[in-house]
Amino acid sequence: MTAGQLRAARALIRWTAQELADASSVGVATIRRAELKDGPIGMTAPNIAAIKRAFGEMNVEFTAENGRGAGVRLGKTNS
Repeated sequence: MTAGQLRAARALIRWTAQELADASSVGVATIRRAELKDGPIGMTAPNIAAIKRAFGEMNVEFTAENGRGAGVRLGKTNS
């Protein structure tokens, strides 16, 4: 996950850093620090997993670097 993906994912669902922290149980300072970086976010694997899980519950999907750039998208809901 890159810092750009993290910022974009939050913006996509209009979450504040605090809302992401609450949903993922990752510290808000850790999230803010990660978003300031360029490139990979440099978090621990458990924190990245927790953040991806929180976004996954909101149908946010992370797309891998495939030569066209890593990205984020909003998936379909089950309702």
